[in-house]
Amino acid sequence: MEVNPLVVQCPFGKLQNEGFELKGKWHSDFFGNDNPIVLELGCGRGEYTIGLARRFPDRNFIGVDIKGSRMWHGAQEAMRDGLKNVGFLRTNIECIQEMFAADEVAEIWLTFSDPQMKKATKRLTSTYFMERYRKFVVDGGVINVKTDSNFLATYTKYMCEKNNIAIEQCIFDLYNEQNVDTSLTEIRTYYEGMWLERGIPIKYIRFRLPKEGMLEEPNIEIPVDGYRSYNHEVVSTRTTGK
Repeated sequence: MEVNPLVVQCPFGKLQNEGFELKGKWHSDFFGNDNPIVLELGCGRGEYTIGLARRFPDRNFIGVDIKGSRMWHGAQEAMRDGLKNVGFLRTNIECIQEMFAADEVAEIWLTFSDPQMKKATKRLTSTYFMERYRKFVVDGGVINVKTDSNFLATYTKYMCEKNNIAIEQCIFDLYNEQNVDTSLTEIRTYYEGMWLERGIPIKYIRFRLPKEGMLEEPNIEIPVDGYRSYNHEVVSTRTTGK
């Protein structure tokens, strides 16, 4: 990780003491172009980051994760194949707003994120994270959510509806949907393959995040994912969001 030129590492201690040197300079100092920047948050092994980079050479892609042992595989593949529009950022996603300047990012992908059924503030589609994203995503920037979790997909849908956020696509069984973009089905992460083998439908939601307007958490009860080591039948964001 230290010697791979496609990898940027920023431990929390360094961020606190020194700030982040690439903030506002990703286009000029890392990619050397003005193409739109797309993030994959919680990229794991980077399968989606690399798959998208191959399909869209006119965009720049950054995979973000804290686990270097996973990210290393994607970084090695991207370097080996000479991909010029790929980078990897190793850091805590909770600090993501410190890594990019205002309007520096055009789009975000959230692929098979932990649904965090117990605590709303940890969900990557919560209003808590939406406020973070607003600090660096362009007005109306696209947020893509691909997940096995019916809980997370349902929560995300309600979150958008509660805040009048425009949903462009909402699919609860992606592989049985007609006429979907092939990038949604032909690029698969390790976890996606695992859930498909278990017969769990894959969900996809695409929405645009506005810069302005107060955001509120939805006050609803959502059935939990029974296959995710949970014993309760329902969980309420009213209590878990506190």
